Amino acid sequence: MVSERLRGGDLGLLPVLAGLVVIWVVMQILNPVFLSSANLTNLALESVPVGVIALGVVCVLLVGQIDLSVGSVSGLSAAVLAVLFVDRGLPAWLAVTASLVLAALIGWFYAQVHNRIGVPSFVITLGGLLGFLGVQLWILGPKGSINLPFDSGLVSFAQLQFLPPWLAYTLVVVGAAVLYATGAARAAERRRAGLAAASRRLLVGRSLALLAGLGAAVWYLNRDRGVGWMFVFFLALVLVLHYVLSRTSFGKSMYAVGGNMEAARRAGVNVKAVLTSAFVLCTTLACVGGVLSASRLAAANQSSGGGDVNLNAIAAAVIGGTSLFGGRGTAFAALLGVLVIQSISSGLTLLNLDSAYRFMVTGGVLLLAVSLDAVARRSRVSHGRA
Repeated sequence: MVSERLRGGDLGLLPVLAGLVVIWVVMQILNPVFLSSANLTNLALESVPVGVIALGVVCVLLVGQIDLSVGSVSGLSAAVLAVLFVDRGLPAWLAVTASLVLAALIGWFYAQVHNRIGVPSFVITLGGLLGFLGVQLWILGPKGSINLPFDSGLVSFAQLQFLPPWLAYTLVVVGAAVLYATGAARAAERRRAGLAAASRRLLVGRSLALLAGLGAAVWYLNRDRGVGWMFVFFLALVLVLHYVLSRTSFGKSMYAVGGNMEAARRAGVNVKAVLTSAFVLCTTLACVGGVLSASRLAAANQSSGGGDVNLNAIAAAVIGGTSLFGGRGTAFAALLGVLVIQSISSGLTLLNLDSAYRFMVTGGVLLLAVSLDAVARRSRVSHGRA
C-alpha cells in the first residue's frame, strides 16, 4: 500500500524527513557540537515562534491562498502586547487577548476584501505587509523598543520553564498510547465499512517506535535543561490542528476548497466561510508567534517580525510538504519545515559562517521542495490521483 502511494506521487513527509536527517548528519560531521543536548534544546526553543506562524501559513496554503503579511502581523502583535502590558500597565493576559483579537480582525478583513471584491490574496496581504509594518512603527513611537519585564510570566515561559523529567516521560507514554488508540479506532471503522485497514501488528509497532524515539529524545534533552514548555505548547498546537484537518468536516472542507474550489462549491461547501476561517487562523497564529518571539527576546522593537521571519514561515510550510497548489499538506509540515530551517541556521552559526550562506542554502532547499511538489503533482495526475 505504501509503495503504491509513493509510485502514485504521494510522497507525504518522506522527503523532508530524509532532508532533515541529511542536514543533521552533515552538520554533525562539520561541527560535533551540533547534536549536543544543549544545542538541540536551544534549536527546539528557537524554532517555536516561526513554527507557530508557519502553522497559520499551512492553513491558507491548503485553501489555495497565500498570506505575505504574517511577519508584519506578528511584529504588530508584539508591539501591541508590549505597549499594553508595559506602557499601559494592563495584565499580561489582557494584553495578549487584545493582540489576538486585533490579529483575528485583520484576517477577517483580508477575507472580506477577497470574497466580496475579488482582490487576489497575494495583493491584499502584500498591502498588509507594508501597512501593518507602518502601524507597528507608529505604535512603538520614537523610542522604537520596549523591554518586557524579566520576571513576567511571558518571559519565564519562553526562556526558563522546562518540563520535569517525570512529566516529559509521562507525556511520551500518553502520546504513544493515544497513537495506538486512535489508529485502532480508525482501523476498526474501516473494517466495518469493508475497506482495507492497518493490522494490529503495524499499529503496535508504530506506537512502540514513537515511544522509543520520543523517549530517547527526552532522555537526551534532559542531559541539558530538558524539554521547554514553549516547545510543548507548539507541539500541542500542531496536534490540535492535525486533528481539525484530518478528523473534522471543517478540515475536509479546507482540503476540498484547495483541491478544487468550484467542485467544493457545487458539493455544498460554504467556500467563503472556509476562506474566512483560513485567513483568521493564519493571522491569529501569526499573533501567537509574535507574542512568543517577543517573550523569547524579552522585548518588542521595530525589527520584530521583520528580517527573514516572513519568508522563513512561508518556506517552512512549503519545505515541510504543504503544496503551493492547494489541497495538500498537514500540520506536521510546519513542525518539520521549521526544524529544517532552524537546523540550517544553527549549523551555519556554529560554523561561524556569514548569514549570506544561510539565505542561499535555505533558498536552495525551498526550490528543491517546490520542485519535488511539482513533480509529485504531475505523477498524481498521471495516476489519476490529483
